[in-house]
Amino acid sequence: MLLLGIPKLLQVETSQPFLTEHTQISKAFKTMMRRLHTTAKVVEDSYIDSDLSFSTKGISDEDSDEWTLAKPKRKAPTSTAQAPAVPREKKAAPKRTVKPKKPKAPKEPKVPKPRAPRKTAAERKTQTPKVVKGSRTSVLAGTKRKNNIDEGKKDDKAAEDKEEKHADFPEGQRAEESGPSIKMKEERVSFIVSEAHQADTWTGEGTSLAGLVAKKEEVEDFTFDEPCLKKQKTSGAIHGQPNALPYSEANALRNELNMNWDLIEVLSTLTCVERWVCVNIIGLLREENTVPFMVRYRKDKINHMDADAVRHVQLIYEELGTVAKKTQSVIQTLKKDEVLTVELEQNLRSCRSADELDHVYSPYKKGSKLTKARRAKALGLEDTASVLLNIPHTLDLRTWVKPGTEGLSSVEEVSTGVEHILADMIAKDPETLTYVKTLCENSFVTIQSSVSKSALKVKEQKSDKSHKNPGAQKNQNMDIDKFHLYVDFTSNIQRIQPHQTLAINRGESLKILTVKVNIPDRVKSEFTGWCINNRWKPKTFAIQQVWEIIRRAIEDSYKRLILPFLVRSYRTKLTGAAEKESIAMFVRNLRQYLLVCPVRGCVIIGVDPGFRHGCKLAVLSPTGQIIHTDVVYLHNSGQRTEVDKLRHLMMKYSCTKVVIGNGTACRETESVFADLISKRCFHPLDVSYCITSEAGASIYSVSPEAIKELPNMDPNLRSAVSIGRRVQDPLAELVKIDPKHIGIGTYQHDVSAGALKAALDGVVQECVSFVGVDINICSETLMRHVAGLNAGQAKNIAEWREQNGPFNNREQLKLVKGMGPKTYQQCAGFIRVNPQTLHSAKSSPHPVPEKPAATKRKRKNCVNIPTSFNPLDQTCIHPESYHVAQRFLSLVGGSADQIGSPGLRQCVEQKVWASSTEELAKTVDSTPETLKLIIDGLTQPPGFDIRQNFGQADFKRGIVSMSDLRVGAVLTGRVENAALFGAFVDIGVGRSGLIHKRYITLDKLPASQHRRSLVLGPGERVEVRVLNVDPQRGRIGLDLIRVLQ
Repeated sequence: MLLLGIPKLLQVETSQPFLTEHTQISKAFKTMMRRLHTTAKVVEDSYIDSDLSFSTKGISDEDSDEWTLAKPKRKAPTSTAQAPAVPREKKAAPKRTVKPKKPKAPKEPKVPKPRAPRKTAAERKTQTPKVVKGSRTSVLAGTKRKNNIDEGKKDDKAAEDKEEKHADFPEGQRAEESGPSIKMKEERVSFIVSEAHQADTWTGEGTSLAGLVAKKEEVEDFTFDEPCLKKQKTSGAIHGQPNALPYSEANALRNELNMNWDLIEVLSTLTCVERWVCVNIIGLLREENTVPFMVRYRKDKINHMDADAVRHVQLIYEELGTVAKKTQSVIQTLKKDEVLTVELEQNLRSCRSADELDHVYSPYKKGSKLTKARRAKALGLEDTASVLLNIPHTLDLRTWVKPGTEGLSSVEEVSTGVEHILADMIAKDPETLTYVKTLCENSFVTIQSSVSKSALKVKEQKSDKSHKNPGAQKNQNMDIDKFHLYVDFTSNIQRIQPHQTLAINRGESLKILTVKVNIPDRVKSEFTGWCINNRWKPKTFAIQQVWEIIRRAIEDSYKRLILPFLVRSYRTKLTGAAEKESIAMFVRNLRQYLLVCPVRGCVIIGVDPGFRHGCKLAVLSPTGQIIHTDVVYLHNSGQRTEVDKLRHLMMKYSCTKVVIGNGTACRETESVFADLISKRCFHPLDVSYCITSEAGASIYSVSPEAIKELPNMDPNLRSAVSIGRRVQDPLAELVKIDPKHIGIGTYQHDVSAGALKAALDGVVQECVSFVGVDINICSETLMRHVAGLNAGQAKNIAEWREQNGPFNNREQLKLVKGMGPKTYQQCAGFIRVNPQTLHSAKSSPHPVPEKPAATKRKRKNCVNIPTSFNPLDQTCIHPESYHVAQRFLSLVGGSADQIGSPGLRQCVEQKVWASSTEELAKTVDSTPETLKLIIDGLTQPPGFDIRQNFGQADFKRGIVSMSDLRVGAVLTGRVENAALFGAFVDIGVGRSGLIHKRYITLDKLPASQHRRSLVLGPGERVEVRVLNVDPQRGRIGLDLIRVLQ
């Protein structure tokens, strides 16, 4: 009874008229009302409904503090999130009447005084300046936690985490939840936070990134202390747990762009990522965290997203930032030109894409022709258009006629000027544009391409012998033949494939194709009717002349302004989507290409084939060191002598693997080796060979990196070295080459060069970081691709290594010039110190440090750096988690010296089997994500390489030609490249066959690949069936049977 009466009591207390009209209230009722009088000053209706589950003792003094927490939380969400709660707005005024009463002020610092200086409290203080309750918010939050959690079970830290999780709920959701106890509400947390569209409170409360920001300036000694770990403790190891920024930082993210839209909301909508995850990603990016670091060591902040997904959010965030910056620039320009109006500024700040911004800004660009609407406005007809829409019965166009003035000399000219103004208003009205876009979405809009008139002219002059430039004509004809699929092409705008869009764009840029977007006439008729009868209908009675002006203005607006805008929008969206898909294909291909398993433990001979200049040879040791280089002429008259020379080299250095580049003379060189192997020419060696791509090898051979690495060597021999090392360690060798030159993907010249480079550099950094680098043997080129390092820092590390000898542990990286705390944090987890290479490096002499070395370490004298080897430095465990790893080792009864041993692996498995990972994480005071990473690092064998799960290069001993293929034959091969329209497979006949994407179906793929957008990637072994063979065009059609595991 008491609980059911509380809402009414609060209404009574907050409404003075109610008190006067209901004088029959009992004395007991009034006594209880006075008791609640001091607590109700910050009560909001959303909490009135949701927090009624507290017991009768909830009216005590401590619970009054709990109720006062509602005021700061109410200000956390944006106005849009609070809009539905209408009653709350009505009861805002009574709060001010109760405000002077503060009988409980002395109790504020009672319980949580130590928490008063908390950062979140300070931030909330700035958020509610007129109430001056910044520290009290923290105080009351602590009181509330103690009331909600069973006393004695949780310490202050646990209570703090619970409150932060609870504070992330939107008030509207909390209003809907009521129950018999606070415990039930807490159990619903994990269910509610998994919703995709949460209110702005996700970004309003919490301290997930605040600790990292606060520590950024303090971490001078490279320590990763407890506050850094607390950032990870806020997640319950459940996908979808919110872990948001404090209100002040989240509000800064909303307002930093100074636009009419919410950055977090738009980013979440465009990327289909939860809002709290978007906030965390933005916060991590603003703190200069790299994507590999976030994906491996901040999984709880990004909800276990992969690198591609995080990069996608980063890309959209940067695009929105670019639009906002361009908008500010446009506004400043228009201000200088004195043409900026309040309405125009609002329209500019409402733009969410560069295309929308250009549509609004284009009429005002300098140098552009004065638009018809602006000319009419300059004549003073804007008021006439306003009168026509609002009070048309008073409009008389004859009063605006000014004989002798151009544009106003007659009623017809005045009418035309008003039409132009109305057409401009219609074309820039957001509601109108939304409606016409909706009509288009529900209509059959098509894109059509055909041969251009200029291309047809060239084709007609094909037989003209007197043409001035027959060579150019021939090339043009060849280009026309390449686009034969698109000379009469029509496709639904929603069904066209990315590669088709890029092909059409290329044909249009070469002036071979003309492209147009066809929007049905039904859209125009429905749009015109809607405008006349709804959106642009005059507000009062209008004569026939007014209706005619409006109708002509609508038709003119649609034909002259809206239709071109729609066409541009469609082309821009299609091109943008196609470019993104093409870049994504590049990224996925490159990742699989870089992660091919290295071939180790044998001597390899790299062969750069050639006819006239011979075949260049490079004999490489198992570690990639150059043993011998030579040239043999296997395709000339003296072949026997050259074969003997080759055999001598193979026998002398015990070469069992031959790597042949797939360039000129590849098939002929392969035939020679296949013939020699079949004749047992290299007996007793069991020799096999493979074909590898030599794309980019010639470019690398003359690059500054190659000259520095291999001085005094012929560039052709450098190519042979590169070809051999591509099989020995693909990652270490391919990072030396610009990814665009590796020969993966399609349409690389039709996409944005900057976006492609950024994406490919990102995936190279990701692969190098996740594989890890041995700091004592890796090259400077490889080091610069480690997350957090740049070219200058990589150079400094290499110089320090040359001057001081090998690194004994990760801590010594702090002694390197330019290695600050943030850089060390980002790169330390991806750098390994292998004990075997460390021992071998120590056994070899190294130069004594010179004078500059002391200068370099001068500024690091405040840091105590150990010189002993730490076994954890050979694992993927980050130094910030070393103390957690030590606690876990003590828990399982192991030591760091046992890392990777079967005994330690057995102990860990038994402990994990006995207790869940979540329970163990609580025991060692960490998160499940961090503990799983620690378990992997401790149980993986020494020298573990993630690439060992990927396929190696295929070595063979015989050769098959294209003429041997028969339709229906079943073969095995390896995917060489993946495109938007299918996958190219090397089946060992010198020509790659194509599996069209229609033959790559889910039933033919293993379950692990069903969710991958790139179902087949470079390096994967497949079983295929030959569908057709076209020897003249050199094309082979294949059908996918299955993917070989």
